[in-house]
Order: sequence, then structure tokens, then C-alpha cells
Amino acid sequence: MAYATYEDVEARLGRELTETEQQTCEVLLDDAAVMIDTVNANAPAGNKKIVSCRMVIRALGSDLDVPIGATQGSMAGLGYSQSWTMQTGTSGELYLGKEDRRLLGASNKIGIRSPLEDLDHENNNG
Repeated sequence: MAYATYEDVEARLGRELTETEQQTCEVLLDDAAVMIDTVNANAPAGNKKIVSCRMVIRALGSDLDVPIGATQGSMAGLGYSQSWTMQTGTSGELYLGKEDRRLLGASNKIGIRSPLEDLDHENNNG
């Protein structure tokens, strides 16, 4: 079950999608929902919607001069050169970026757990 509609994607993208793009968008939104639920099915619905749209827009591409998700870029003059470094994944790929994971409540947190904690808990209760 998707957390957003193609209309939500259009609103964030700033243009109407073609009929083919709408069909692709709906499939990608379903795929994005599966990926989101794998990370945190209990994330707030509004955050899931935002992340779904962001993921699909990256996969569809945008009309912007700079690709969504790019962290570095360069352009040249008459030699017609252009290059971009992507944060995560690649343009055209459905992926979760760092900010998406934060929105879903699954940012990079380091924790530790000892298997001995379970033994201590069992000994105290029995």
C-alpha cells in the first residue's frame, strides 16, 4: 500500500506527470512503501508520505539543473562537460537517503547490547 499518490509527487515536483510517468510513479510508490516499512513501519504517516515522494522524484528525475541527491557537481564551458557526485544510490534508482532515514526515525545510531543481560533478567525472575 502506497503512502502517497502521483498527485503528491506532482505537487512536490512542480509539474504534471505524463500518463506513462503516472503509471511508473504508482508502481514506484508501492515499491517505496515496502522499503519504508522495512526501515520503520511505525514511522508517522506524514513522514512516510514525504519520504515516498522524495524517493520517487529521485527515481523519475526532475527538471532541475542539479540532480536531486547530488552532493557535488561541476560544469565546464565550451568543452561541454558536466559531472555530479550523488549522496546515495544513483539518479533513476529508488533509494533511501540519510535525511529520509532520519524522517523515518532510523538514523545512524550506535548502540550496544550484551547477551548476558537476558541471563541476568531470567535469574532475577526465577
